[in-house]
Amino acid sequence: MKRRDFLKAAGTGALIATSAGTASARDNLPVSEEAVGMLYDATLCIGCRACVVKCKEINEMPPELVEGAEQWDMAEELSADTLTIIQAYNGATGGNAARLEDGTFSFSKRQCMHCVDAGCVSVCPVKAMKKDPKTGIVSHDPDACIGCRYCVMACPYNVPKYEYDEAFGQIQKCQLCNQKGVERIDQGQITGCTEVCPTGANIFGTRKELLAEAKRRLQLKKGDTYRYQLSSIDSPHTYETQVKADYQQHIFGEKEGGGTQVLVLAGTPITNLGLPELPERSYAANSETVQHTLYGGMIAPAGILAGLIYLARRNTKGGDHDE
Repeated sequence: MKRRDFLKAAGTGALIATSAGTASARDNLPVSEEAVGMLYDATLCIGCRACVVKCKEINEMPPELVEGAEQWDMAEELSADTLTIIQAYNGATGGNAARLEDGTFSFSKRQCMHCVDAGCVSVCPVKAMKKDPKTGIVSHDPDACIGCRYCVMACPYNVPKYEYDEAFGQIQKCQLCNQKGVERIDQGQITGCTEVCPTGANIFGTRKELLAEAKRRLQLKKGDTYRYQLSSIDSPHTYETQVKADYQQHIFGEKEGGGTQVLVLAGTPITNLGLPELPERSYAANSETVQHTLYGGMIAPAGILAGLIYLARRNTKGGDHDE
């Protein structure tokens, strides 16, 4: 068979099969009414990193040290030993605030966003990444994980981290303090990072309640007086203070990538805080639509194979050989 004929048959078979197949496009997955999450308000964050310390304590992870400054944790980015991190960004232009001199900056908290339609769950071939149907928490099962790292590549937030320095490395990520051996949420507690936040910059609750609170804050103006919650959306502990900045009229996570259960408010454009610009349609919905269209019922592979068999039989009968 000539190479030209081979490619023609393969292409024709694929086209016919794809045209014959019915596109099984799916929408973004819905969010559970009881889904839990966090609301991070960057205008309230003072960069104390108490959340980072508490997270490491709960997950029994070591501090990341720098030679010559070994008195405290010096982690600057998410890693297999750091599941949440506070970073400082220039409030006007983005970028690392430590390198700028205009004094304008905003803190940003990074951790797993617990996507409503999680790409890491969609791509995992062994179901090591799971999304709880009630709480919506995206968790990782190390006993099922084969270390393929598809979840690392699928996450638009660059969150899952692999233990490259371990002989039998595993994936590490925030599991909202509800993984095996911790299970704070199942026991009626809240996440460690929200429990210790001194300003209420990070609070725990159901996504529905947090979204409503975020929308209330968007109505505020700089200088207004507002009573902020501490630790959780239904906490009796609150404090009254003036709003420090005009809120950007955008709740990150409400719709991005199909929505997330960690919501973010800021007084500066979200893109200045290291968060990506994402379409409303989730990547998982897009990829699964393509896969189901091409491979649903094995129509496309069968069509390609049929085209190749037909051409091979025709050329064999005609005595046509590759030159």
